[in-house]
Amino acid sequence: MASAAIPAKDQLMSDISDKHSPKSATYADAGVDIEAGNTLVDRIAPLAKSTARIGADSDLGGFGGLFDLAACKFDDPVLVAANDGVGTKLKIAIESGIHDTVGIDLVAMCVNDLIVQGAEPLFFLDYFASGKLDVDAATDVIAGIAEGCRQAGCALIGGETAEMPGMYAAGDYDLAGFSVGAAERRKILPRNDIGAGDIILGLTSNGLHSNGFSLVRKLVAQEGLAWDAPSPAQGSKTVAEELLTPTRIYVKAVLAALNANAPIKGLVHMTGGGFQENLPRVLPDDLGAHIDLDAWNLPHIFQWLQSAGNIQTSEMLRTFNCGIGMALIVSSDGLADVMAILAAEGETVIPIGTITTRDGDAVSFSGKLG
Repeated sequence: MASAAIPAKDQLMSDISDKHSPKSATYADAGVDIEAGNTLVDRIAPLAKSTARIGADSDLGGFGGLFDLAACKFDDPVLVAANDGVGTKLKIAIESGIHDTVGIDLVAMCVNDLIVQGAEPLFFLDYFASGKLDVDAATDVIAGIAEGCRQAGCALIGGETAEMPGMYAAGDYDLAGFSVGAAERRKILPRNDIGAGDIILGLTSNGLHSNGFSLVRKLVAQEGLAWDAPSPAQGSKTVAEELLTPTRIYVKAVLAALNANAPIKGLVHMTGGGFQENLPRVLPDDLGAHIDLDAWNLPHIFQWLQSAGNIQTSEMLRTFNCGIGMALIVSSDGLADVMAILAAEGETVIPIGTITTRDGDAVSFSGKLG
């Protein structure tokens, strides 16, 4: 009987491989689209270039961003760093499909923290993470970041776009920002000569900025409002447009005052913790701040929130900026000069209180919020 042909060893191994090996895996199979990331880099490169300033050329694509501090001509610089996010305000952007303002918020939350220490923001880096990269949404977000950098006078010199399947729900993304500034050592704030009788000036906010949004979203849901419904605070805007008004960036106005050697002793960025927790951060233990709530009118958006949630005044002042986005501590004899400089830079400046000898709470209030 004729015997059957015996397959060669190489053929046997090939047959076994075909039967038992899975299809060759790729990163794209796992949900990560490298080409989409490359497309995004191409789109945002001109946005980054639009933020160029002395010390940075804003080219993207290296392993790290470069900045030439020597080119800025500081005499005795101290670097100051800040990082932050936008919090659950992002959920409103995601659910409403309005992505072009939260990038400004991201920059603002970092650079406003730098300027209160007397530091000029120099450069910024961002972190954008999602489960699946939506190039159009990401481009809108980073366009907002570039706009924030232009408003602050700092360069967008790099960042990270992370696509992480399984980490985020469909359509969700997260943001973080990091900024570095520099201050002359002798001009770092707060100064050590803050004293009783100094005046507290408020710079008005342009809305909620980026704090308190977990409570805001709860109240919107409680009231049954859609994001595209007319805003209960301002009917010409939708709810989403009202709530997504980007955080005001105070850098250029305050820098103008500092560079003019205005007698600013301390600065406070009114963020999470509000008046009660932020003002004491620049005060020695023996001094307090007294705030006159009658000094300004509570903006309509805060009036609506307070009414919708039956929120107590103390909770409003601890959770929201209530219309004051930044506070300055100024000697009484320099008050007129500081107010004039800031007004010339487009800020609305209001005397809202005084520094006092501390007797009890670090921050006290009089008048009525409204």
